[in-house]
Amino acid sequence: MSREERKARRSAYLLPNLITTLSMFLGFLSLVWSVQGRFENACLAILFSAVLDGLDGKVARLTHTSSEFGVQYDSLADAVAFGIAPGFLIWQWQLCHFGNLGVACAFIYAACGVLRLARFNITTRVISKRFFIGLPIPAAGCTIATLVFFASTLPDALKDTIPWLALFFAIMIGVLMVSRVRYFSFKEYDYLRAHPVRCLVAFFFLLGLLFSQPRIFAFIYCLIYISSGLVYSYIVLPKRDRQLMRTFMQKKED
Repeated sequence: MSREERKARRSAYLLPNLITTLSMFLGFLSLVWSVQGRFENACLAILFSAVLDGLDGKVARLTHTSSEFGVQYDSLADAVAFGIAPGFLIWQWQLCHFGNLGVACAFIYAACGVLRLARFNITTRVISKRFFIGLPIPAAGCTIATLVFFASTLPDALKDTIPWLALFFAIMIGVLMVSRVRYFSFKEYDYLRAHPVRCLVAFFFLLGLLFSQPRIFAFIYCLIYISSGLVYSYIVLPKRDRQLMRTFMQKKED
């Protein structure tokens, strides 16, 4: 391999890690803005960090530069951007009104996020790529961020419920991250390939709704994703298992 080829190879390995570093920087910036009371800016930093988090892995796969170092570095960056930053944001934003209880709930969120990453790192090679076990931490961070935007649209009569809403979501999202609930990973595109026109129309429709009321529909989309895992794990899967069991028993009797 020539010297120029080695330089190009090193540059290719550097690119995904630079994207990961930028994602972590946005998480750190979210912490700074939370301290300053610039909560919406802090939320935007988390959302942009989520975009970069989805980009770094794809760049690594496209350039064939995936490495164990990159995997571990990405997890550490996620811990900052989607674990510590949203936990600190929601405490500074609303949970500070609850005193020590608010601190505990914010810590539960952050701790469950780090536990979620640790479990993902040791199970990623033995589970299906179609699903995540537990709510992915980027989705958790985005839910907290979009909650802040959504709360600004609530009428004055409901403003008093916002601290309790923040308390509920901090605990619920933390529990879901360490749960066994299955969430679609969107890493396999069989349905998209089978129904490209339908998927494209649905994408335009969802994009139009998001563009019309971003503060409302961004949060609604997060809720739909959270609900989809619960519905699939506790309604669809048990029903399918019962059907498979009945089919198996019928074949056994025949």
